Amino acid sequence: MQVVSGEGARLPDGYCQRVAHYRHRVFVERLGWQLNCQNGMETDQFDRPDTVYVAVENERGDIAGCARLLPTTQPYLLGEVFPQLLNGLPPPCDSTVWELSRFAAVDLDDDTVAPLAQISSSSTGLLLQGAISCAVERGAKRLLSISPLGIERLSRHLGLRARRAGPPMIIDGHAIMACWFDLVT
Repeated sequence: MQVVSGEGARLPDGYCQRVAHYRHRVFVERLGWQLNCQNGMETDQFDRPDTVYVAVENERGDIAGCARLLPTTQPYLLGEVFPQLLNGLPPPCDSTVWELSRFAAVDLDDDTVAPLAQISSSSTGLLLQGAISCAVERGAKRLLSISPLGIERLSRHLGLRARRAGPPMIIDGHAIMACWFDLVT
């Protein structure tokens, strides 16, 4: 497996569309999220040319995981759409805090494993480590993530310190929470 990362405008032609198609297959088709999609691709207002993407490709070159990194100094998902996950605190606006969103590592060729059960797969760990490295290279000292509860288990397994920004909430039938990752000690 290999990690591919970079700003959307600097990735190879068509790469962002491949990521958007993968996201559609995971979030809309497998998890049943109600998202605005066109042509089998899931994108939103936070997918900009300067958005940083991290993807894991399997041995065949297929995308087997993706994540999106956004600086909190510009509009981002948690700050604009889910601020209630911060338990009353204002959304951060800090060049050293980046948001990790649209994180998924699902083998779309394996229908026998539930998507949320794959949170501890090797591709998931590789994706999270790749996202952390990519964020640190851009000056991040902390990540703020919109995550399922399993992210806590994954972070412990990888030796990361994660803590909840607020209590989990059920949104559109899914238990999610905001989670802090301290990247620099």
